[in-house]
This record gives sequence, structure tokens and C-alpha cells, in this order.
Amino acid sequence: TMKEKFAKLIDVKSIVTFLTTGVFCYLSIVGKISAELFMAIFTMIIGFYFGTQNVKKNIQTIEKTE
Repeated sequence: TMKEKFAKLIDVKSIVTFLTTGVFCYLSIVGKISAELFMAIFTMIIGFYFGTQNVKKNIQTIEKTE
């Protein structure tokens, strides 16, 4: 349900990911970091976030089949 999805979204890792993304967006907008540096950092953050989400989902799937 929507409540469960929202609850999963509000874990510490997700909050840190969103805050870090927001900070780097701000720094890029005000010109403190270059667009290239922003893209490198953003790609790393998002890759880590979705990578760990995928691993968590795979572990849950394996646990259900055992």
C-alpha cells in the first residue's frame, strides 16, 4: 500500500541520500561546485542508493523462497 511505501522511504539512508542530493543541488546552483563535479557526485549517490535498495529487495526475495 501507499503507507508502506512511504514508510520505507523514510529510513535514515533515504533521508541522508535526499539531503545530500539537495545540498549538492544547492551548491551547483549557487556556483560553488561545477556542473561536472555535481554530476559525478550525484551519480555516485544515486547509484549507491538504488544499488543498496536492489540488494535489500533481492535478500528479501531469497528469504521468502527459503
